[in-house]
This record gives sequence, C-alpha cells and structure tokens, in this order.
Amino acid sequence: MADILILYYSTHGATRQLAQAIARGVESVPGCVARLRTVPRVSTVCEATEAAVPDSGAPYVEPADLRECVGLALGSPTRFGNMAAPMKYFWDSTVNEWLQGALAGKPASVFTSTGSMHGGNETTLLTMMLPLLHHGMVIVGTPFTEAALSTTQSGGTPYGPSHVAGPESRLPVTEVEKQLAMAQGRRLAEIALRLEGQR
Repeated sequence: MADILILYYSTHGATRQLAQAIARGVESVPGCVARLRTVPRVSTVCEATEAAVPDSGAPYVEPADLRECVGLALGSPTRFGNMAAPMKYFWDSTVNEWLQGALAGKPASVFTSTGSMHGGNETTLLTMMLPLLHHGMVIVGTPFTEAALSTTQSGGTPYGPSHVAGPESRLPVTEVEKQLAMAQGRRLAEIALRLEGQR
C-alpha cells in the first residue's frame, strides 16, 4: 500500500475535519492508505508542555513519516495569513530530511481553515507551499474541473481545500468544503501513484 501522509494542526477541529475528508478521498483510490499525523502545540515556556503522545486523535508526526510517504497533504489554521506556529516549528526542524531529499519529487497539497472569508486562507495556502517547494515537492492544486469550486459559497480555492469557520469558529464544515477536500485527497493519491510508478 502507498502511504499518503496527511499532516495537520487543528485548534478548534475544523482543520482536522478537512484532514479526515482528504483521508477519505485518498482511501477511495485503490492501493493508497492515509496516514494521519499532527504536531504538538508550542509554548513560550522553555520546557516541554505536551505529553509525548496526544490524548486523542492522530499521533504526532515523526521524521520516518516524511521518508515513508509517497505524497503529503499539509493543513493548518490561518494565523495572520500564514500557518500556525506549531506547524512552522515542525517544518523548521526538517533540515535533515531536506539534506537527504526525503520529500523531493513527491506530490503535495495544502489545506486550511480561517475565521472569515477574507481571513487569509489563500495566503496561508500559498505560504504553506514554500517549505514544500524547498523540499523539492510537486504542488498539486484543485482544478476548476471540480464543479464545486465554481459554486462554493464558503471555502474552497484552486490552491487547496479550505473552510470558513466564522469569527468564533462555530460554522460547521460544509458539504461542499468536504467534497472539495475529498476530491483533493483523491487527486493527490492518483498523482502519487503515477509518480511512484515512474521511479
């Protein structure tokens, strides 16, 4: 089975729901399995504040997850038009994987959740692509052949799936947002298999 790593950080649960929808899309492709992982919170306190294993949800990502995957979906809530600090902290620690070319040539996509329609979802998606490009990954977007992309009244962009949670993060992930996330997972898995078959 080909592992597609779905690496996300979620504060209020919406990014996790998008990750789960992407996982369903990945696993709709024969021969592919989704590997859900998250990152621990970071703190201004200079000592570990998180348990080694999360209380619930996906396990924490490890370097082996990057080496073993054939594709990656990266998700984070928006923080001033950028990924959240815990996710940025993780990517800042991947120099060894960068030096080894562990992700070079593998396909990647990005996804996010924001508090408002113009809360930085597109800039977050674009800035999340930057470390992936430095790692030599091949970016996979959401094409307008996905009809829901032209009709969505909430999240969804050609740069990747997104969700608009509202100012208090109370709006549920819509069916269209889930549909676009599933389509992205399916597309990522299909491209990963094609690229893997050419190695």
